[in-house]
Amino acid sequence: MLSVCIIAKNEEKNIGRCLKALSGYGFELVVADTGSTDQTMEIASRFTDKLYRFAWQDDFSAAKNYAISKASHDLVMVVDSDEFLDPLSKAEVRKLAAMAIQNPNAVGRIRRRNVITKDGVRQENREWINRIFDRRRFHYTGRIHEQVTLIEGNDYQTWLSPFTFLHTGYDLSPKAREQKTHRNIALLEQELSAVTSEIETLRQNNNDPAKISELDKQVPYLLYQLGKSFYMAHEYGQACEYFSKGLFYDLNPQLEYVIDMVETYGYALINNGQEQEALFFENIYHEFGDTADFQFLMGLIYMKNARFDMAIAEFEKALRQPDCRNVGVNSFAAHYNIGVINECLGNIGAAKAHYGKCGEYPPATARMKELL
Repeated sequence: MLSVCIIAKNEEKNIGRCLKALSGYGFELVVADTGSTDQTMEIASRFTDKLYRFAWQDDFSAAKNYAISKASHDLVMVVDSDEFLDPLSKAEVRKLAAMAIQNPNAVGRIRRRNVITKDGVRQENREWINRIFDRRRFHYTGRIHEQVTLIEGNDYQTWLSPFTFLHTGYDLSPKAREQKTHRNIALLEQELSAVTSEIETLRQNNNDPAKISELDKQVPYLLYQLGKSFYMAHEYGQACEYFSKGLFYDLNPQLEYVIDMVETYGYALINNGQEQEALFFENIYHEFGDTADFQFLMGLIYMKNARFDMAIAEFEKALRQPDCRNVGVNSFAAHYNIGVINECLGNIGAAKAHYGKCGEYPPATARMKELL
């Protein structure tokens, strides 16, 4: 029914856990190795005999499309080796099959929980990603941060699968994270250069407006991914530059990457000491301000600008929201910041009350100990 396709290189620490989590559901497991020098393939062979080698070409789409081509089923799900499936019930597996049959021309999305540890504190972000599709209709494009695209056509519908994966790809040592992000930056810069050069050539020749329009849509996404990569590398000034360029385009504010670009831009400005410039986010509140994540960000912006009453109001708005992408912005993190503000203003009782609502959040427990 479903082929799970994975590309891997030197993933001996992850591949076993990844494949074990996918085993037992009747899925075909396909692994394409792109040049491992460790035990990746040996470990993978314990779970599947569908093992292949692919010469790395600095192109993630090429590698993933190769893995997809080796599947026995047309319905495929692409998974990274540092993603681990949460356990599924038989009912959820049946639901997946039914949804795939009902939506043959659409793409299924998985829920991903991205986990990193920063300053000793575990942080989690949640997102939906396009991953399940019919390989006769869809393939991957883009050298890096590749996207599922129609083989013929542009727009398609999506559906939400019952799959949730834990992703640890950026929960790395500082050195390993720096190496990974700068590798990504190099590939993204190559991709952006190739796309903008092709656009310029087509415009000079007054040729193929449809193709130009298609390529133009890729540019802000690449600028977003470059900004994210520099943000992950803690190079906040560079991140701000790319986010600013990306948001210069006329973008749909409902697109997930646009929402994330806006919010990460806000954090980049704060981290770069540009909290006053971040106040312009007030001008886009009407487009993005209905989520806990944006309200929490606005609370931070007001807090950094010593507008404490406004900051508390935003954190309280976030606390009333039932859902969020960044875990804690509608619970312990909001309470913690309200506590910090009250402590700074000398309202120790109120500070303690909010710190007490943070559970085991380490910064809050540390402040509570100080106050006690």
